[in-house]
Amino acid sequence: MEDLEPIQKPWKRPYRWFTSAREQRLWLWVFAVFAAIFSTLVIGKPLATQLRDQNVQALFFGFGLLLVVAAVLVHALKTKPSKMEVSLLLGLFAVYIMLIFRLGAPERSHLIEYSVLAICIHKALIERASQRHLVLQPAVLAMAMAFLIGVLDESIQLLLPHRVFDPEDIVFNGIAVVMAIGSRLLLIWIRKLWSKP
Repeated sequence: MEDLEPIQKPWKRPYRWFTSAREQRLWLWVFAVFAAIFSTLVIGKPLATQLRDQNVQALFFGFGLLLVVAAVLVHALKTKPSKMEVSLLLGLFAVYIMLIFRLGAPERSHLIEYSVLAICIHKALIERASQRHLVLQPAVLAMAMAFLIGVLDESIQLLLPHRVFDPEDIVFNGIAVVMAIGSRLLLIWIRKLWSKP
C-alpha cells in the first residue's frame, strides 16, 4: 500500500479564514491601520496638544502625504508606466495637493488615514478574489468596507466626552476612500486603453 499524505482539514490550516498566507498578512496590515485609526480616538487629543507647532504638524503631514502617494503608486503600478500614465499620476498628485490646501488639519489626517486603509483593504480583497470568486468587485467591496469603518469611527465619537461627532468627517473619509481606490482603477483603465492594438 502506498504512503498517502494525510488530508489537511480546513480548520487545521494555519490561515483558517483566509485563502492564502499572503491574504492573511494583508488583513493583518488592515487590522494594524484600523487599530492606528481607532487609537487616535484616545491619544489623538493629547498628541495634538503636544504638537501645536504648525511647522511640526506640516512636517508630519507632508511625510504622511508622501507615504500615501507612494502607497497609491506601489498599489497601482506593477510595470514601468507609460508617458500617459506618468502624466495621469502627476495630475492625480496635483489634485491631492490642491485638495490638501483647502482642508484643515483634521480633514487632512482623514485623507491620509482612510486612503491607506482603503488601499490595504483593496489589496487584501484582490488577493482573496485571485484565490476564489467574490460576489462583489474588490474595489466596490473595499470602498464600502473602508467607508463603514469611517462611519463606525465617527459614531464612536458620540460616546466619547472629549470628541465631537462630525458628519463632515464621514464625507472626508468617503472622499479619501474613493480617491485612493479610484486612482488605482483609473490607472488600470488608462493602461488597458493605451495598450490596446
